[in-house]
Amino acid sequence: MTEETPVVLSAEGGLGHIELNKPRAINALNQEMVDIVNEALAKWQDDDSVKAVLVTGRGERGLCAGGDIKAIHASLLDGTDANLQFFGEEYVMNDRIARFPKPYVAFMNGITMGGGVGISVHGSHRVVTDSTKIGMPETTIGLFPDVGGTYLLAQAPGAVGMYLGLTGLPVGAGAALAAGLADYYIEDAKLDEVAAELAKRPAEAEAVLKQFSSEAPADELAEHREAIDHAFSAGSVEEILERLRSLGTEWGAKTADLIETKSPLSLKVTFESIRTAGDMSLEEVLERDLRTGINLGKHNDLAEGIRAQVIDKDRNPQWKPATLEEVTSELVQEVLTEPAARKVFQ
Repeated sequence: MTEETPVVLSAEGGLGHIELNKPRAINALNQEMVDIVNEALAKWQDDDSVKAVLVTGRGERGLCAGGDIKAIHASLLDGTDANLQFFGEEYVMNDRIARFPKPYVAFMNGITMGGGVGISVHGSHRVVTDSTKIGMPETTIGLFPDVGGTYLLAQAPGAVGMYLGLTGLPVGAGAALAAGLADYYIEDAKLDEVAAELAKRPAEAEAVLKQFSSEAPADELAEHREAIDHAFSAGSVEEILERLRSLGTEWGAKTADLIETKSPLSLKVTFESIRTAGDMSLEEVLERDLRTGINLGKHNDLAEGIRAQVIDKDRNPQWKPATLEEVTSELVQEVLTEPAARKVFQ
């Protein structure tokens, strides 16, 4: 197997296997990969010989680190419509996964972030492991939790979803299960055996996963849960920061400090997106995600955030607007509602 084949497909014995194959980039998704996955799922959903689908990532580092943000950055600088196409087709994939009529098993070992969440958490059978680090870190690069991420975060208990969305912090298996982002905990050492058993018994995917699953590890957010629910249930980002600092704890101060390093525009867009996503369908959220992503790309912060984190790696983004106070509600609504040049669902 070579890394020149970015997604390796097989459908032997009734198990459709999608293996992301860009390990050096932690299987970051690009247009070609999204197209391959979309085509495979469209074919397999109507193929009676395929009883279940398994999604895995090649390499030791994780399932998928997200989208290919260097390509996104290049498109922003070139002014092409490549991002419009990529985001649009990626969101079609996310919806296809959510509506897939057969068991869709995702091994979410290692780094599972951004687009990696989109290709896994919308599925029906989501497996986390002892190495899982799952998160939506988009506010760090001037984006927001797209791929239907705000839909998922809005369904998390209490204010955990808002906490995860604004901080961008990754969590392990215990917190992922508690937040409703996963269904099974299986040790990394057993994954190859689980995959082999799924290949033998694809029609019994749920039974196989239950057979190999272990008791979930502790939720690492539990000790701060009361503080999270208190602070992150506030009515604005500014009030969340005030509540965090008023806790008078090291955790509260560090969390506030972390949030204040993120793009102010992204923070307010993320806050409003999560706040309202609970009353929306996944399709409605994905349609809004496309508008929001394209509109954020018209502003400074997305290109600047990617530059600071990935291109120059100086970790010193110059956000514009520079403060939360400068981000008006009118600007947030413009980002969320101004139509894009295409729709996700034509």
